[in-house]
Amino acid sequence: MTTTDQPWAPEACTLPTAERPLRLAEFDALFASAARGVDPVTPTRAVIRLAGPRGLAATVRDLTAREAACCSFFAFTVTATPAAVGEEVSLHVDVPAEYADVLRALTQRAAAAVPRDAP
Repeated sequence: MTTTDQPWAPEACTLPTAERPLRLAEFDALFASAARGVDPVTPTRAVIRLAGPRGLAATVRDLTAREAACCSFFAFTVTATPAAVGEEVSLHVDVPAEYADVLRALTQRAAAAVPRDAP
C-alpha cells in the first residue's frame, strides 16, 4: 500500500504493487463511512471502532481477510454488536513489533476519518 505522500507497505506485502492503491482506497472508503474512533492499545495492538448499516461486519471481515492474505503479519479480529440502527463493529488489529509502523499508519488513516462529533 502506498499513499501519495508516503509508502507504508513493507516488503512482506505480497499484494501486487498496481493493486495497492485500490486496497488503500477500500480502507479509506471504509474509514470515511464508518470510523467512529481509534484506540491505540500498545504499539502493536489497536482497536478501530466502526458503525454503519447492517452488513458492516461482513464488509470489514471481507476486506481484512483479503488484507491478511497478502500481508500475513496482520491479525484482525472483528466483533459486531447490533445497534439501534445498523451495527457497531470493533476491529482489533495486532501486528508483530517489527510492523508497528504499519499499524501506526493504518490507525492514523482511520483516526483522520473519524467525525469530530463522534463519541
